[in-house]
Amino acid sequence: MKRSNQLKRREPLTDTQLLLTITICIFFAMYGLAMLIWGGGFLRFQQVFDMLNNNAALIIVACGLTIVMIGGGIDISVGGVTALVVMSCIVHMNNGGSIFTAALLAIGIGLCFGLVQGYLISYLEIQPFIITLAGMFFARGMTTIVSLEPQKIAHEGFKALMKTKIEIPWLGYIAKKGNLIPARMELGVVVALVILLVVFVVLKKTRMGRNFYAIGGNSQSALMLGVNVKRTRFWSYLISGLLSGIAGFVFMMHTGAGNATNAAGAEMNAIASAIIGGTLLSGGVGNVIGTFFGVLTLTTIKAIVTTSGLRDPWWQSITTGAMLCFFILLQSVVLSHRAKKKGKGKEGVKA
Repeated sequence: MKRSNQLKRREPLTDTQLLLTITICIFFAMYGLAMLIWGGGFLRFQQVFDMLNNNAALIIVACGLTIVMIGGGIDISVGGVTALVVMSCIVHMNNGGSIFTAALLAIGIGLCFGLVQGYLISYLEIQPFIITLAGMFFARGMTTIVSLEPQKIAHEGFKALMKTKIEIPWLGYIAKKGNLIPARMELGVVVALVILLVVFVVLKKTRMGRNFYAIGGNSQSALMLGVNVKRTRFWSYLISGLLSGIAGFVFMMHTGAGNATNAAGAEMNAIASAIIGGTLLSGGVGNVIGTFFGVLTLTTIKAIVTTSGLRDPWWQSITTGAMLCFFILLQSVVLSHRAKKKGKGKEGVKA
């Protein structure tokens, strides 16, 4: 019994667990360094809450993209779908619609894109990059058709919803005047964290989640094991579309305004967050918790660049690109080293 327990304890981490551990360690090291060097806002809990408030929609979009990427696919339409949802919902509510019907509209738009794109990719076997690129252009074009002019929410009930914040006094800070400023978190963050938890459970505990990993690792092997590859791939795009719709509604709750450039670059930021979080572009490896820390890492990098005085937008792009290359290289080195160790282990067993 003791020997079996020791063997269980010595079980090596899976690729997903290893990359997740590396991402979490790098995030905390980076944030700790920022606290030591720059201090200021980095020393307050509100800084973390602001990162979550500003990126709640990105977390939701990135969760959907993580599922697609684990299954070996890609979806670059998510930013366009988010923008279309924001503009459509604002115009709808400004013309007498309710918050409930706006939420249904957001979910409906997301599901429509997920259904069409998922069907074309899964059952007609068209390249996902081409289909989702077309979806991105279509969504951006439809956004301008819904309204050529930028729109601002005028619905009083929705304005009240936007102003609603969850206050946590014991995580607040004392201002210069001596008054306590409580830490504030938007409702959109709660939605994002709930979705993160649900997606984590789906990937970790359900048969569908295991199927996503199976088709991403090797679709032919998954097919031989009885996995319905086409249906599983279809579900990944359907979920991504649904989450893009929800992300649009959450984005609207944060900004209260809509224009053709809403969520510009969201798809690239979501892909970058997933990769930084340990999701492989080749599929079969990934975790939404890693993606969550990927979003936080990406946001921390941008905050550090801004705090350093490099406020020009291209500096953020340069540092994001450099960080992305670093993580891709790190993943490649770590996984190739593990593969060599496994190969040597097998040779030792044979000998």
